[in-house]
Amino acid sequence: MRIDYFSHMPGLVTRLRHITSEQAQFTLDQALRVLIEARVSQLNACVYCLHRHFREALHRGESQRRLDSLTVWHESPLFDAREKAALAWAESLTLLPDSRADDAVFAALKMHFSDLEIVELSLAISLANFWNRMASGFRRAPEFETASQTKGQPCKPTAASPPNPTPTT
Repeated sequence: MRIDYFSHMPGLVTRLRHITSEQAQFTLDQALRVLIEARVSQLNACVYCLHRHFREALHRGESQRRLDSLTVWHESPLFDAREKAALAWAESLTLLPDSRADDAVFAALKMHFSDLEIVELSLAISLANFWNRMASGFRRAPEFETASQTKGQPCKPTAASPPNPTPTT
């Protein structure tokens, strides 16, 4: 890691982690929240966060097949209309300079979510973007085995990185 941002601002980072962990109290479905965070991390190419969110999604019962299809969710029958509306909103807020929080995307979102859920979803997306930028900017590396260590076997989390349902990115 380039700089251990936690050691330089432990109080602030701890408060931000606390805010992030409060998402567990959302009315928004937690499995959907984690799926959205994973998609945001894909868009931002944050390997550390993507690894964490995939691990959490699997821990919550998400299928590997759906996670593998997340990059092509637009075309995949594995995601329902509600999930697709949330994923579209996640992309719209993450790619804000290009999308400008598109009105059509928001209208589709309103068809599937309450105002409270939309606020919660938007906060989850914003927090994921924040943590992606911190982890990527400071090159925080995930803890997993490399392909050379596993000789072509799928990468598995190391013992030092058990599933953690509370994002602490």
